[in-house]
Amino acid sequence: MGRDSRNFTFRSLSQFIHHHLLWFLIGAYTLSAIWPTVGLWIRNLTFGELHMFNETLRVSLLLLLLPTLMFNAGLGVKTSHLRSLAKKTGVLFAGLTANLVIPMAYIFLVTIVMRLWYEPEEAQHILVGLALVAAMPIAGASTAWAQNSNGNLALSLGLVLASTVLSPVLTPIALYTFGEMASEEYEQVIHTLAAYGSGAFLGLWIVLPSLLGLAVRFVMPEVKLTAAMPFIKLINAVVLLLLNYSNGSVSLPQAVADRDYDFLAVTLVITAGLCVTAFSAGYWLSRLFKLDDAERVSLMYGLGMNNNGTGLVLASLVLSAYPRVMVPIIFYNLIQHLVAGGVHEVIGRNAERETTEQR
Repeated sequence: MGRDSRNFTFRSLSQFIHHHLLWFLIGAYTLSAIWPTVGLWIRNLTFGELHMFNETLRVSLLLLLLPTLMFNAGLGVKTSHLRSLAKKTGVLFAGLTANLVIPMAYIFLVTIVMRLWYEPEEAQHILVGLALVAAMPIAGASTAWAQNSNGNLALSLGLVLASTVLSPVLTPIALYTFGEMASEEYEQVIHTLAAYGSGAFLGLWIVLPSLLGLAVRFVMPEVKLTAAMPFIKLINAVVLLLLNYSNGSVSLPQAVADRDYDFLAVTLVITAGLCVTAFSAGYWLSRLFKLDDAERVSLMYGLGMNNNGTGLVLASLVLSAYPRVMVPIIFYNLIQHLVAGGVHEVIGRNAERETTEQR
């Protein structure tokens, strides 16, 4: 098979996955529920240990997938978008503010409503789990979704980097605020979470690869970058599917085996409500600032998607005595990608409709 034939095959595969990403995502979750073995193997695949800042970090395959997404995001930033970002510092600031304030308001309302729940302990578990979700920086995966949906990568990457760089300050503030909403026992639990810093981790695995991708972007000829873009999008899609299949392999079989269906149901509804509220906030904020379609897409993904991988790590370190706290984090991780897949599907259909009308 010649080079042109291989390139055509890769482009066709990239376009096929691009147009059906939501269904591939649903398939990945279904597979993780009925056949989690490979997903668990992926989670346990490691390449050694990294010693830094008096801590030992296990370098796993999943850990390496995150900087892959961030490097590709930096590589895919358009120069025109990067220039326009300098003129949209107000949008960036508004997005970061909304990412912090809107979940706080939502969770505050949830704590009031959940006082009616017959099991107060479960209500506290949901509160702590949602607090961890809301306190985390914007997910690096949001850049991959923005890239696959032809969003403004400069804005998407700017939101991720800014929230990540500010997370050593913003995350403790958010957690201490949520602690004031919790009962006395769980206030102490949330304050313990706030004491854990992850600035070095986020800097190494998110900020640095993003900057490397930007550096390569500026030295790579435009022709080569354009030719490589279908392959970059294909890699992003595969990485997203692997991440979600592996996470689902841990969460979905356990959720089904728990059998506490009323707790699972109310947690699912509340978590889905937070996710939809965050995505909707991105849409209405884009209307307020009169952003174009590409910027609207990036803002929706940015506000709706949080770095729950870090949240799960913190929960596993600090909250091993409270396993149900993991359920809202796991659910949000699943739901945010399903909602993102739905947004991606709608955007794709609208783009096809506009193309048809222009013919």
